[in-house]
Amino acid sequence: MNLNFFKKIGLIVWKDIIVEFRTKDLFSAMFLFSLLVVVIFNFAFAPGTENVSQLAPGILWVAFTFAGVLGLNRSFVFEKDSGSLQGLMLSPVDRGVIYLGKMIGNIIFIFLVELVSLPLFAVFFNLSLFHLIPRLALVLLVSTVGFASAGTLLAAISVNTKAREVLLPILLFPIIIPVIIGAVKSTGNILEGKPLVETLSWLKLLTAFDIIFIIVSFLVFEYVVEE
Repeated sequence: MNLNFFKKIGLIVWKDIIVEFRTKDLFSAMFLFSLLVVVIFNFAFAPGTENVSQLAPGILWVAFTFAGVLGLNRSFVFEKDSGSLQGLMLSPVDRGVIYLGKMIGNIIFIFLVELVSLPLFAVFFNLSLFHLIPRLALVLLVSTVGFASAGTLLAAISVNTKAREVLLPILLFPIIIPVIIGAVKSTGNILEGKPLVETLSWLKLLTAFDIIFIIVSFLVFEYVVEE
């Protein structure tokens, strides 16, 4: 790998950021969906309910997971609908570079939605999260990498089908179950005020899945995008 390799990845990421900055379709849809889930669950519990802190991690990751799926569904749609996907495939770059660029772009968008949604979640459920933000951000980032690394590959598969909005969740959810479990458990430990050392085992598991998903997806992406 040389500097040119990372430059090509950066160009793909920058292209996605510029497109999103102009349209604002992806971020706004993901954020509104995440906010809607939080609001619905907020009305499901009476104010001051004692077990909210125990249910909060699950609620939070339900919102993030479905909002993330919405974003992943759109990650290749612009190129597909505009006819530029074939041009991207014909560009003189390795297919793995395209995968890494799209994956990093997805990580950025999903992670930003999570960071913006987190304070609103704390307000709705009356949770004090300010002092926990650094540790929560670490869990969110590690979990999002695993989620986006597998999701980007499967989004490339489903984008060429007529039922892509339905197919992606069907393919993705069974694969990312370990990531979601690790994310919920890690978030729960942090919200309960447990020492970070008790969360390290889950973080190690999430990191292992991140590495596995990225390597496997990088290697097989070339065969996935071939029609």
